[in-house]
Amino acid sequence: MFGASRTELLAQLVDAMAPLQPALVESDWRAMISAILRRTRRRSLVVLLTDLNATALEEGLLPVLPQLSAKHHVVVAAVADPRVDELAIGRSDAAAVYDAAAAERARNDRRAIASRLRHSGVDVVDAPPSDIAPALADRYLAMKATGRL
Repeated sequence: MFGASRTELLAQLVDAMAPLQPALVESDWRAMISAILRRTRRRSLVVLLTDLNATALEEGLLPVLPQLSAKHHVVVAAVADPRVDELAIGRSDAAAVYDAAAAERARNDRRAIASRLRHSGVDVVDAPPSDIAPALADRYLAMKATGRL
């Protein structure tokens, strides 16, 4: 929301998002970053909510992320699937062992892409659904406390 005061921001955000309907579409990261750079002159905090899917990020976000992180503070936030952690501890039978191996691979892939994002100068918040909002708030407060914002 551009040009909104602190008191107007939440109401404008709610009004803007109320008519939105979910859809499974590929993000156009290049267009999104271009729009942010066009509209925002001052260094700002940009929070991107996305999946930590390595293939999708490598093809879309990672190539254009340096443009954004050079001018703004960027946080990539992702909701971790709690079921993956549950599957990773299973060892009761052969199927559970295969599920555990797949879950561990998924967790390793998420850690690897998060590491690549951090090396690009981006903060990463990867938390389960119940913790994502507090984790984002904590990251914001930590950035504020250390003078990064």
